[in-house]
Amino acid sequence: MKTVQKLKPLLLTLIILIVDQISKLLIVKNIPIHTIGKSFFGGILRIIHTRNLAIAFSMGKNLPDGVRYVLFTIIPIAILIGLFVYFLKSNDFTNIQRWAVAGILGGGVGNLIDRVFRPLGVVDFMDVKFFGIFGLERWPTFNVADSMVVVSGLLLLFSFIFEDLKKHE
Repeated sequence: MKTVQKLKPLLLTLIILIVDQISKLLIVKNIPIHTIGKSFFGGILRIIHTRNLAIAFSMGKNLPDGVRYVLFTIIPIAILIGLFVYFLKSNDFTNIQRWAVAGILGGGVGNLIDRVFRPLGVVDFMDVKFFGIFGLERWPTFNVADSMVVVSGLLLLFSFIFEDLKKHE
């Protein structure tokens, strides 16, 4: 694979980082922490300002600071570096898988920036009504980086499944 073609998805990584950090900056600057800034569609979507010192669904919030730092900062840094190196060196990814990995890198680095430079935690601001599904009235608050990691991770997973199905036809 040509180097330019191989690196092109890293533009997505950069775009995600920029959009993620600008959106978080706007939230921090314009909405006081633990308040609702805007509400849309009868409260189905709210833009709020909250912080998360843990990971998804606030898992690990009660862990000691040092343990949280290792689990949620040091280990993710190592994983993202490994993924980035593999992205650069490997020719195993399909084109769609390269774009998915680039999305994961962008979202992962976006949240790591918060973990390192925002002592109050990762800025989360999208709050969606979940209508009691899984016992949740509202889905846990998230941000652009979270969204990109989830969407890109699912895209990567499905691409591996479809590649595997193609091999077995």
